[in-house]
Amino acid sequence: MSKGTTIKEAIAKVEEKEGVKAQDLKECKMYGQIPPIEKMDASLSTLANCEKLSLSTNCIEKIANLNGLKNLKILSLGRNLIKSLTGLEAVGDTLEQLWISYNLIEKLKGINVLKKLKVLYMSNNLVKDWGEFQKLADLPCLEELVFVGNPLEETHTAQGDYRDRVAAKLSKLRKLDGVPVIRDEVDEEEGGS
Repeated sequence: MSKGTTIKEAIAKVEEKEGVKAQDLKECKMYGQIPPIEKMDASLSTLANCEKLSLSTNCIEKIANLNGLKNLKILSLGRNLIKSLTGLEAVGDTLEQLWISYNLIEKLKGINVLKKLKVLYMSNNLVKDWGEFQKLADLPCLEELVFVGNPLEETHTAQGDYRDRVAAKLSKLRKLDGVPVIRDEVDEEEGGS
């Protein structure tokens, strides 16, 4: 089996294609590398001014080495083999969007460090427990969530109470699974027929 593409090799390809040095890249697209990237190594620290980092559609198993990315706002890690959200501490004060759909995440431990996170795309993962979902309530800025395709969503959509329960738990949420969250200003029982 061939070894994966390293971050360093992928960055070199981007520099060549864009004609820009790594430290000057605002956006770095390293998705779908052939062979795929298997780990987020220390070479990521060369992307000092990167605001949007795309590493989707690779074979990355864990989030790591984000310490040098002081300006990172959008991190795209969809379609990898990531099992946990630990490793995000270094971007906790800057990250506004995390795209992490189609991974193997069951627990949301570590998400709480993302104090500015507004958008979380994490469809098609393995979250099945409301206790885990409750950790999203610790995100003070979360406005948009895509959570479809998780066992939790599938179970509660079948029971008919998914959207209401999510809206109750996440008071600032404006959009859930691509659909605006409508909240009644008046308590429904008072204004009922």
